[in-house]
Amino acid sequence: MEGESGDITVTSANRKGSAVTGSARKIKDNAADWHNLMLRWEKLNEDGFKVAANVVNIRGSPSDRQLAHESSSPSLSSSPAELQNECRKLQDIVHKMVVVVMKMERLLTSQRGIQDLEEFQFAPEGRKSPLFHTWNTKQFEELSQVLLDAFSQELKLKQTILQELAHTWTSDLCMVYLSCWLHQPFIPPETRLTLEALLLETGHRPL
Repeated sequence: MEGESGDITVTSANRKGSAVTGSARKIKDNAADWHNLMLRWEKLNEDGFKVAANVVNIRGSPSDRQLAHESSSPSLSSSPAELQNECRKLQDIVHKMVVVVMKMERLLTSQRGIQDLEEFQFAPEGRKSPLFHTWNTKQFEELSQVLLDAFSQELKLKQTILQELAHTWTSDLCMVYLSCWLHQPFIPPETRLTLEALLLETGHRPL
């Protein structure tokens, strides 16, 4: 999900100028929100990795410092006060990630509401023609669930790293934590493809 921050602009002005209405309008808005939340998560992930590397450097052994030095601030002291300050920074970043996932949960709830409305209007089999190109309303709900599951699992990992990082004294385990934070094993490249498919279907990207 790197390098994507400038290739789509989703603003309230764009939404007001949209020709779609009703369920299609809401789904298109939800797609824009997914894009923005995922960009927000990526920025938090980058910031969090730098802080996590600082934590390792401050309280780690010389070998820890050597392994993580590329991502840390220069001339860090090893004082308890500095370590506590970096841990607070990391805690604040994880809290912001919690907020992002909560907003993603609301997007899924919104999508389920749209699905329920469509079933009420058109029966369980849904409308005969798609709202956009090819997807039915149920597919938007299923995709939202896939995205939420990925970020929810990654958030749990981040919370575990937050709890353990400052108390881990083995260099290898510290590096495992840093690697897991950076590479996000629960958010594979397929997650970006899922978002891209959503943006294509809803018209935020040209076919």
